[in-house]
This record gives sequence, structure tokens and C-alpha cells, in this order.
Amino acid sequence: MTDHEQQEQSPRAGGVNRRAALTVLGGAGLGAAGVVALGRAAAGASTTRTPGGPSPACVLAPEMVEGPYYLDYELFRRDITERKEGVPLILRATVVNAATCAAIPRAALDVWHCDALGEYSGYTAMGVGGANGGGPGGGPPPTGTPTAPPPGSPPPGGGGGHAEPTDKLTFLRGVQLTDRHGVVEFRTLYPGWYIGRAIHIHAKVHLGGRIVGRKYTGGHVAHTGQFFFDENVTERIAGLQPYAVNTTRRTTLEEDGIYQSGGSAGLLTLRPLRKGPITHGLLATIVVGVNPDATP
Repeated sequence: MTDHEQQEQSPRAGGVNRRAALTVLGGAGLGAAGVVALGRAAAGASTTRTPGGPSPACVLAPEMVEGPYYLDYELFRRDITERKEGVPLILRATVVNAATCAAIPRAALDVWHCDALGEYSGYTAMGVGGANGGGPGGGPPPTGTPTAPPPGSPPPGGGGGHAEPTDKLTFLRGVQLTDRHGVVEFRTLYPGWYIGRAIHIHAKVHLGGRIVGRKYTGGHVAHTGQFFFDENVTERIAGLQPYAVNTTRRTTLEEDGIYQSGGSAGLLTLRPLRKGPITHGLLATIVVGVNPDATP
């Protein structure tokens, strides 16, 4: 086991394709960092347009490891911040059938990620950035070549099974249902980082379940993946408070084994929420193509 999550892509009908192109554009409030454009569909693939959102691409999103910090709370809510501090982020995902490009209504997108200091709810005893040796990162900072975590510590943010939680906190976890256009939004914040992983958001797509009270229940998981952030934008975010409190060495996309093994398909489009400094917040968009019948 290494200091990176191990890529465990499950066989899926139709195979796993990547979006063909990623373009960097200029954007108000981001300056030289720019705006990462949505990956396009492969040449010849048809697309449909979602009102107010990107053009869904007929591309099957690659399966990625769940990681040890998933908790099946499945809390039905749009705002998952729980008053956590950080740069505001609106996460807008469009879930489509990868075979037909048709939007999938009432798909449940289940997301979870660490806070600005690199801590996951349920695992705060592990420390800022995983720095206590048993945290989300575990082990020493990477130096380009992954190193093994210390004996007895959970794998760094990645493979090797589920880690038992240390608390009952629920920040930055939630589920929302897609609308008739396949679109779902969360109010969250730009994640921080922990040892051994580039900045990312975990996601699952559940289909066939229902809302009971304030929880999603039933159905099956059709996709497990991860979303990633442009390095130029992250560089700017990392110098702001409260992110700058985390002195853990940050792993870049180039150093992250998960991202390098197909994660580019999960690179988010980032745009400013409004004119002004980046602290005003960002809109992150992505298209998630799934096989509705898959149970990877």
C-alpha cells in the first residue's frame, strides 16, 4: 500500500472513456489562474444541453476507489457546510446516461470531502492534514515517490478498506436528488488537503432509492468517483485563511496516483460566482456519465 489511494476501476458496460480535451480560459476574479473548461465529449459523440449548465458529454465516468472515510449517513440537504470556514463553493453536477446522453432525473448524488484544514467529519481525531500520523494522510509527506503509511494507520485517503470513525460529526457530507434536467447543486466550500492526496471531492451516484424523512434510502450505487481541482486555482486558495493554517505539504495533481490513473475525467470546471476576489466564491461544474444498470 502506498501514500496514495489505489485506483480500483470496476468493469463497466461500454468501457471507460476519458473526456477528450481540457481547456484553460480567462475568468473574472481568477486572474492568471484562469477557469478550467469542461472536458468535451469524444469526437462524434452527441450531446444534449442542460438549461443553465454545461453540455452533458456521452462519456462514462471512470470508477474510482471509495476511500476509507465514506459514512453512509446519506443526509438529504443542499447546504453541507455546517458553518465551516473556507472559500464558498457551489458544486453543480449533471448526471446523464453515458449511452444515450439523456439526463437522469431523481438520481441521488452523495458527496463527502475534507474541510479547509484537511479534516473529514467522523475522523477529526486524526488532526489537521492528517498530521498526527494516523490521519487521512498518515505517514510522512510524499516526495514524488509514494511511501508507505506507518504500521497501524489507515491508508492515506484511499484504498485498503473502511476506517472506523472517531466522532459523530457530519460536516461536508450530503445527498441531493437531480432535477428533471439531471442537475443537482450543493453549497459547500473549497476543500483543503491532507498527506498523500491532491485536493478532491468524493462522490457516489445512487439510483432507484427514495427520501424518507431527511435521509436517502434504498436503490443501488451506479457510480463511485472523485472530482478534482485545477492546480492554478488551488495555489491561490492555499495562501488564504483558514487554508494557510495547514502546514502539511500539499500533494499536487501530478503527484497523485489516483488523478494520474484517470482522474482527469473528474476535473471540475471552475468559474467565479461573481466579480471580485476569489474569496467571494466559485462555481464548480461537472458532467457525470453513468450506466444506470451498473452495480460496480
